[in-house]
Amino acid sequence: MSRTAAGRADQAGIDVKERILETASDLFYKQGVRAVGVDLVVDKAGVAKTSLYRHFGTKDDLVAAFLEREDRCFWETWDRVAAQFAEDPMGELDAQLEWIGSRAGQPDYRGCPQLNVAAEFPEADHPARKVSTAHKRELRQRLKLIASRLNVADPDLLAGQLAVLINGAFVSAQIFEAGEAVRLLQNAAGVLISASYTG
Repeated sequence: MSRTAAGRADQAGIDVKERILETASDLFYKQGVRAVGVDLVVDKAGVAKTSLYRHFGTKDDLVAAFLEREDRCFWETWDRVAAQFAEDPMGELDAQLEWIGSRAGQPDYRGCPQLNVAAEFPEADHPARKVSTAHKRELRQRLKLIASRLNVADPDLLAGQLAVLINGAFVSAQIFEAGEAVRLLQNAAGVLISASYTG
């Protein structure tokens, strides 16, 4: 096989893998992981089942890849926002809560995919559960960095409180009025921060 032909074959493999992951991600998020079988994924993706198993050894591997993809997208957005507020931790927190609240307030929002999948797979050693746990620990760690820059008395405590606040917003999307999530998040964070200086 020529180098050009090999390159086309490699690209075709990447395209198939991406199509499978894109399709599975959409289905998993909208319908839930346990409700979606590999037969539905391959049917919607228009690929052979052997192609799915060539790129993802098991359904569990596909679910983990879905969460890893969501994880990357989340932190890419977070990093873009953080880069704008290198010298302004309060401004950064407000901006992070703004895009998170905007996301949670969308009509088609079905909650945090990490939390959704963790609820479906209680086994601590499940590949998807591990990705979800790592994501939530990273969230708390990043919040702790912001809290440290705010010079509060107990950055870890504030980080934990903010993590609970954010995760609470993720699971409360159905009760928000239009545009309410951002305001609730920012106001509650302000109260927690004020208390952290006086507590």
